[in-house]
Amino acid sequence: MIEKLCHKISTDNLDENTDKTDEIMNKILIDWIQEQAKENKFDYLLAHAEDGVIWGKFENGKLMTSNQAFPNEALPELRLETLQQCRIFGEKGEVLLWQTDRGWYARLIQDNSNFEYIPEEQILWGTKKDKELNGFTFLTDGSEGLKHAVPLTGITFKNDSENLYRPLRLLIHHYIDYDDSGIAKIVLSRLVSLKQNTLGNK
Repeated sequence: MIEKLCHKISTDNLDENTDKTDEIMNKILIDWIQEQAKENKFDYLLAHAEDGVIWGKFENGKLMTSNQAFPNEALPELRLETLQQCRIFGEKGEVLLWQTDRGWYARLIQDNSNFEYIPEEQILWGTKKDKELNGFTFLTDGSEGLKHAVPLTGITFKNDSENLYRPLRLLIHHYIDYDDSGIAKIVLSRLVSLKQNTLGNK
């Protein structure tokens, strides 16, 4: 099933130009990401790097990241040197880019009506909205000061510090398959979209 749902994507540009400067490599990375988003009509980016989490969104084929939306905040930049993995996603599918000791790998998942999936809404950090700018919302969470900037605006929060309500949700599809005895299991997962939960629900 995985072979039918996933398609390998070339990462030659990321592996063959390692002798270039960091600035050039970062441009190659951004160009590669924007190409994937344009070809597949994806909306969002979620990257994990050595120095933190990076959110992004695509408008007219161009990527804007959380640190670009809030240049005065100490948010991590999207750099090839520190990138561990990156997901480019939308309603129709997802591209996952990840690093190994043998170089970069990437795969594409496209939704297919022939495959069953279980939807999940994962709760994300964020109990307070600090500000909105450039289509992003800067969020903080609890007394520990956890923070990130997400590519979504108009998020509604409760005025109840004790409840610590977290309205932000990350929609995920878990694809399932069946073994020979008919037992279902999750074989693959992908990101779909960002949304806010309805006020009043946990």
